Amino acid sequence: MLIGRRAAKPPVAFGDVVILQNLFATDGLILSVLHVAIASATTVHALLNKREVRAAVGWIGVVWLSPLLGAALYLGFGINRVHRKARRLRGLKQTLDAEASNRSAPTTRRERLQLAVGAITGSDLRQADVDLVLDSGEEAYPVMLAAIESARSSVALSTFIFRVDEPGSKFVAALAVARRRGVDVRVLIDGMGGGFFLSRAYRALRAEGVPAARFLHSFWPWKMPFLDLRLHKKALIIDGEIAFIGGLNIAAENLASAPEEARVRDTHFRVRGDVVRQIAEGFDDDWAFATGEEASGSSRTSSRLPAEGEVARAIQAGPDQAVGQLLLVLLSAITAARRSIRIATPYFLPEEQLLTALMLASLRGVDVRLVTPGVNNHKMVAWAVEAHIRPLLEAGCSLYRSQPPFDHAKLMTVDDEWSLIGSANWDARSLRLNFELGLEVYDRDLCQRLSTLIDQKCGRRITLSEIDGRPFLIKLRDATTRLALPYL
Repeated sequence: MLIGRRAAKPPVAFGDVVILQNLFATDGLILSVLHVAIASATTVHALLNKREVRAAVGWIGVVWLSPLLGAALYLGFGINRVHRKARRLRGLKQTLDAEASNRSAPTTRRERLQLAVGAITGSDLRQADVDLVLDSGEEAYPVMLAAIESARSSVALSTFIFRVDEPGSKFVAALAVARRRGVDVRVLIDGMGGGFFLSRAYRALRAEGVPAARFLHSFWPWKMPFLDLRLHKKALIIDGEIAFIGGLNIAAENLASAPEEARVRDTHFRVRGDVVRQIAEGFDDDWAFATGEEASGSSRTSSRLPAEGEVARAIQAGPDQAVGQLLLVLLSAITAARRSIRIATPYFLPEEQLLTALMLASLRGVDVRLVTPGVNNHKMVAWAVEAHIRPLLEAGCSLYRSQPPFDHAKLMTVDDEWSLIGSANWDARSLRLNFELGLEVYDRDLCQRLSTLIDQKCGRRITLSEIDGRPFLIKLRDATTRLALPYL
């Protein structure tokens, strides 16, 4: 034995090499068969469930070209679990109302639009009077607090953001006082927007004995369905007779006293009439969804107040529906337009269907005006919008930026005859992922007032030369951000 030298390794026998080669070949065959089986199953799923051809082709390519990894990506990001989970939890099924389509043929554009939205939503038109248009917290909060203080039987509040700051503390106190005097009070706060790790409003309400729930919230991952499944509605319903709806959250940034860089300008509405019962039914449904409790019906008390205005219809939209109600309603309204379309929205990232509909409206002579914030509270959204609006400018649509501060209002009018108000934005989250509340209103006076309000928001006009004149790196940044359109 030689000292200081390593013992030589015994040579690998030829038979061992053959065995290893056979093992590798067997493993490779097994992996290949597994890949083909998984990729085939994924392909079948994509073909049967992906409505968009580009999405189906893209995912099929990924799963075949990236063995196993592609299937894992599809499993994690390609399956619409949001829709499936919401349907399972809520136990509802929304389909187009074919019976409504078979009613007597409408004779006017207004009747055709009413028939279309009725078939989409499955809801009837109700008497309604939108008697107050409230500008931000200065006007809205005092009226809402007074309504809570005067409630006789029930108060139902649904909100995305509820902060315990100056206005929020007042709402907590008013709700607690109403509860102590025997009013049926229920408060529903979104599990993410209301604070995921700590919801001070929820804790403050519960400490006061006010029934409150957090919409789809849990610290345990297996109980928290999906972060994108959000309650974005803002509704306060008093005695089933009065409702406050719109885009206004409960937070100090909605006051003029807020710092300029944090201030939010918004529009809220007071609604009376029989349509309030439709809004209340939506709240009861959301409450049962979040808590598992059967609706008491106290928020649906028959309206005893006369509705002096025209007719309206509540649109309860969400990922639990078999059809995209908001998308189809917007397309129906755009198609019905003959003179004007005015839109104010904080986030404008619609899919191609809506862009094409707006372009066609402009090309047939409709005055299409869109106003988005000059200062946005989400930079990535603002970047993506810059890469998204060029086709509208080419088609002759008029696009404007509003003056600071950030404008969170969601308004739409058509031909000074039809209005849409509520909580929904023009983006994928509102049109696909969020639970939203909209109200279509057939009231000329309100529509003309909102059209004027939208025109007043129009500040600096956006031009093609401005969009094309952005530096190359800025264009690249904006176009890259736009790829995340479904998630912004």
